[in-house]
Amino acid sequence: MAIVALVSAKGSPGVTTSALACALTWHRRLVLAECDPAGGSIMAGYLRGTLDGPRGLGELAVGELRDGNLEQAFWSQLVDLDAPKRERLLLPGVVDPAQAGSVTPLWQRFADFFTDLERGQPPYDVLVDCGRLNVAGPPWPILRAATVVLLVTRANLPDLSVTRSTARAIERDLVEHRVPSGTLRLLLVGDGHGTGEISKALRVPVIARLPHDPRTAEVLTLGGTVRGNRPLMRAAGALEAPVRALLDQRLARLAWPAGEEVPGAV
Repeated sequence: MAIVALVSAKGSPGVTTSALACALTWHRRLVLAECDPAGGSIMAGYLRGTLDGPRGLGELAVGELRDGNLEQAFWSQLVDLDAPKRERLLLPGVVDPAQAGSVTPLWQRFADFFTDLERGQPPYDVLVDCGRLNVAGPPWPILRAATVVLLVTRANLPDLSVTRSTARAIERDLVEHRVPSGTLRLLLVGDGHGTGEISKALRVPVIARLPHDPRTAEVLTLGGTVRGNRPLMRAAGALEAPVRALLDQRLARLAWPAGEEVPGAV
């Protein structure tokens, strides 16, 4: 699936929780990369700070700026979420504010590197937690490199109002950088307005809705035993199928002769 980026317009609609739930339930080999400029939270939260020593995106950025050794250092900075299989790997986000400035100039470098992971041996897809867009130094190059961008939002009027303008901003940026159409989708979190109503109002298709499941969200945020039969985990696992279908559709569109309509394209 190459790169699947999750991003939000504001606040805490559950980008990290959604990304982690997907990482723990999807079947393909993947890396979950915390690329939120505001910092990562999985190490201190879900993993309860159990690892010794610094690790993650900030360390990679400092090393890349100093030595240009991203390819060599990358794998040593990952955490195996399902050890020892190395099928669900985490690249922790920045935790030291002093490192944030080192990461911003390297977003394009990381985007290119993540894209190449799909062609590695073995291949890895990359789920990217991009956090909120309304922060300093957002990871736009990663959104442009993504095969699918999931704009995460709660289904209430205050969040949808902000999400509408963010969706337009993402669409404008992708068009300006000649990213193929059909990249952006909405991922709804919790109860609220209907899927069809939201899709029509925001003029962006809704790919899925993750249920309100505070018990599981607390475990994914603060640590504990994840139960696969919980509503959030079941819905996150089911999200893999429409994301895969969207990817296949986009690949078919790119391979189809110019000027001809791809059957079933949306």
